[in-house]
Amino acid sequence: MNTITVTIVGLFIFTLFYIIVRAPKGAMSFLGKGAVRITIGLLLLFFFNVFGGQLGLHIPINVFTVAVTSILGPLGIISIAAVHIFVL
Repeated sequence: MNTITVTIVGLFIFTLFYIIVRAPKGAMSFLGKGAVRITIGLLLLFFFNVFGGQLGLHIPINVFTVAVTSILGPLGIISIAAVHIFVL
């Protein structure tokens, strides 16, 4: 084998190894951030129900409300509470 072939094969193996090692790190970072946002959304809903219960407000904790709260944060709770007050 000549030097050019060895260099090309070496670069190909290095690139393949880099892709294999790097991809799961990005996916795990994405999943980790999602888990943190879901946890924060659950906690926000829980504390809203604890303190909102004194005012007669209750938001059920289910997949939809957790998803909205996880994506929108406190504005999600405000929007769900507004729907609860004005629509329901």
